[in-house]
Amino acid sequence: MRQHPALSSRLRRQLCGWLACSAAVLGLAQAQAAEVRIGFMPGPYRDAFARGIEPQLRQHGYTVRYVEFSQGVQPNDAVQRGQIDANIFQHSLYLQASNRAEGFDLVPLVHVPTPPMGLYSSRYKSLESVPDGATVTLPADPVNAARALNLLAGLGWVQLRPGIDPITASERDISANPKHLRLVPLDAAQAPRALADTDLAAIQGNFAVAFGLKLTEALKLENMTLPYVNVVAVKRGSEGAAFARDIKAAYESEEFQRFFEANAQWKGYRLPDYFHH
Repeated sequence: MRQHPALSSRLRRQLCGWLACSAAVLGLAQAQAAEVRIGFMPGPYRDAFARGIEPQLRQHGYTVRYVEFSQGVQPNDAVQRGQIDANIFQHSLYLQASNRAEGFDLVPLVHVPTPPMGLYSSRYKSLESVPDGATVTLPADPVNAARALNLLAGLGWVQLRPGIDPITASERDISANPKHLRLVPLDAAQAPRALADTDLAAIQGNFAVAFGLKLTEALKLENMTLPYVNVVAVKRGSEGAAFARDIKAAYESEEFQRFFEANAQWKGYRLPDYFHH
């Protein structure tokens, strides 16, 4: 039987409309799948990501959404809940401590260039001019307080009990305080703002940079070891996802390494071990 031409035309239009709608839905799903959401705290990591990593991700079809946080546990909570895909603000020791304390299950994906902790002062221009009895602020969280104590111990300003694990050092492990320092725990993000009210502040590099301090202005920078080099963190099970593989590859690329090292603003950063390997 021969089809009525009007009916055939109407069916063709409906079929084309359905196919166009399906294609649009598929295109939307693909676009949504290509969005990657990255969380940051104040500091230099967003700038390096936006200028050195995002251009590579765009070449792979991704769009990047940046999410800013102001408090240390928030970016990890957001990854755990699936609100963001990854965050860049912490070293692996802080990540492990956060996992234990909060019941998260996040893992490090790749190390990123990291500014070291330093001793800063608005009152003194050299270590030699710092008097006995000076007040020094330390990060309040145990992991980064240990870094500050190791920095002071390296100067001989405090002595730590022999045989302790330097990664877990605390004020309880101080066996001598020959410089009679007054040690004051302070929320790490507040340390730069406290410079006017203290003799010295042990400030994590990301907070120093975010506040406008230069690493070259520190009276002393830590000799940063690998556990304190910051990481991209993702939820366990996401390490093999395409977005995670592509972020890792972008950081480890020669393109990013050349870009990062060519920028004078990032001089003094501890570079990951994959640089130029």
